[in-house]
Amino acid sequence: MSDSPQPGGQDYERRLNESAAAVAEFEHTPRGFLGTVQHVLHANPTFVPVIVLVASIAVFGVIAGERFFSPFNLTLIMQQVSIIGILAAAQTLIILTAGIDLSVAAIMVLMSVISGKLAVTLGVPAPIALAVSFAGGIAAGYLNGWLVTKVKLPPFIATLGTWNVFFALNLWLSGAQSIRGSDIDEVAPLLKFFGNSFEIGSARLTFGTLLMVVIFVVLWYILNKTAWGRHVYMIGDDKEAAEMAGIRTDRTLRQVYMLAGFICALAAWASIGRVGSISPQSFYEGNLESITAVVIGGISLFGGRGSIMGALFGALIVGVFQSGLRLAGVDVLWQVFAIGWLIIIAVAIDQWIRKVSA
Repeated sequence: MSDSPQPGGQDYERRLNESAAAVAEFEHTPRGFLGTVQHVLHANPTFVPVIVLVASIAVFGVIAGERFFSPFNLTLIMQQVSIIGILAAAQTLIILTAGIDLSVAAIMVLMSVISGKLAVTLGVPAPIALAVSFAGGIAAGYLNGWLVTKVKLPPFIATLGTWNVFFALNLWLSGAQSIRGSDIDEVAPLLKFFGNSFEIGSARLTFGTLLMVVIFVVLWYILNKTAWGRHVYMIGDDKEAAEMAGIRTDRTLRQVYMLAGFICALAAWASIGRVGSISPQSFYEGNLESITAVVIGGISLFGGRGSIMGALFGALIVGVFQSGLRLAGVDVLWQVFAIGWLIIIAVAIDQWIRKVSA
């Protein structure tokens, strides 16, 4: 066999050298101001709730004056949104996977009833009662995840059903009776730990508020700095593509629901300190309020987009609106009216941002 270049190869090289060297070019259409804003918000979904929060603080600061900016009022807002904020953290995990959980508040109340019955009524040591409630929250989350992944029920239907199941269990275990704060103080004061407060300068915060912030920081790290967190986003964005990439989507979904259940159990512990007692009918609207915080926080109901911190900002926006309108003398009816419009506007903005092409 000859090592000399073949004529065909020389001809190929000659034609290659004579070919055009220009690269493909695509027509660039100017975005304009609104298009640029749309792309920025698409890349940074947390910008919207941050802007709304800052604007609402400025507006109500002008309307209500110094009363709104007093340390007492600002810390009161943090305390008032702490429980809904923790529930919103759990709800965010589910919504990021393109699901929804209508049972988060029912799980929370059920776990508070369980810990209260064990510690106060049956005399079980408070740490053991709390551990049982944490296990119960994880089990409740697993049930939701099992219904979604194994029975293949839509998350809305599955959690709508378990919401009624958990609420019925609340009434059955408690006998529709509350556990008084004085009884908790006497037998199991640990259950009210997150109602205790500490001072930072002239501001007074509860440990429940601190718990809310810690939960959001930890979840932010998990979702943004771990492979598991990236899997959660991928499942919400395109479950079939995630499966093709080798992600065990059903197992991850069950883990998401179990983690959400555990967070609901933490919310149960914090709620006892916030309210000062245990009632089977407390936080009845917590499911919808948690969804409200998530939606206002710029997290897409279609899954796969948004930051966990958006839910925290969303909860704070609701708290700021309620506090500002109350200080301005607005009736509670119109406070609910304003929150309703906030939800509508937040979803409309989300739809507009989603129109950005990939």
